[in-house]
Amino acid sequence: MAPPIWAFPPPSTTTALCSYWSTAKAPPPPAAVLSPPTGRQLRPPERRQKQSASFTQRIKLRRSETRFRPHIYHRPPTPTTPSSSAGHIMVSPVTVVKSEGPKLVPFFKATCVYFVLWLPTSSPSWFSALIKCLPIFCLWVFLLAHGFSFLEAHSSARKILAGLIFSALGDAFLIWQEQGYFVHGLLMFAITHILYSSAFGMKPLNVCAGLVITGVSSLSYILLYPYLSGPFTYLVAVYIGLIGFMGWRAIAGLQLANDLWTWTKLSACLGAVLFMVSDLTIAVNKFCFPVPHSRAIIMATYYAAQMLIALSAVECQDVEVARKRT
Repeated sequence: MAPPIWAFPPPSTTTALCSYWSTAKAPPPPAAVLSPPTGRQLRPPERRQKQSASFTQRIKLRRSETRFRPHIYHRPPTPTTPSSSAGHIMVSPVTVVKSEGPKLVPFFKATCVYFVLWLPTSSPSWFSALIKCLPIFCLWVFLLAHGFSFLEAHSSARKILAGLIFSALGDAFLIWQEQGYFVHGLLMFAITHILYSSAFGMKPLNVCAGLVITGVSSLSYILLYPYLSGPFTYLVAVYIGLIGFMGWRAIAGLQLANDLWTWTKLSACLGAVLFMVSDLTIAVNKFCFPVPHSRAIIMATYYAAQMLIALSAVECQDVEVARKRT
């Protein structure tokens, strides 16, 4: 009995299958093989090299970013106190004397000349006016000695220089006050106080200092009012208001409680107070009653006030000098 057809394939079919399996290509290896210990995929060497190169580039990019953003990747900078910040660098008195002292020598010499000559006020002349204005001229030179670039860069210094110019004109008019030029001198000094107030600025406001100065100014006018007559009734009131405003702006800048003061702000404050004392002595001596040694008191406080206010204009340059030395 012959075997069924399906039991053995025909010889031609067996030969064809053997030749196919012998010539067929092996299947490609898998792209990734699982590692039994970790379960992570093992990547081909070329791919690992590329990924390591990209990782190195990312590290370099991160390092380059840290150069421009140190506050993110590094320890934050140590906080500084307000007195040592850029706007409030404290300048030592020794630095002030060394930098500003030689420039003030002509002023001290001119002041000594005025008090040594002590020309009588009963006989006014151009020579007496020159001797009286000479210390103020020296303060002009003091500010100009810091350079025109300094004056161009700081408007407060320019305003104080302009105030000194009007002060010299006021001094010259007051030499002939008995001849009717007292009002002219009053007007020149009123412009001076406006310029000084603008130089001192409106910040910080310091309402408490304003209230104190308002009270002192009001008491001064109440003291003078019974002795005033004619146009001086309102002229003196306006002048007291202007000089009081100037004193307020100078005192407001001196923030002793918050340790935000500098020696120049202190000099501006003292200068304004001395200016008010000098002018109050003039008013009392002229309108109320004779003040003993009034001329010496008036001129000593006046020259000291002008010198201190002129010193307050050079704060920016002294801060720059201190920065360069540190």
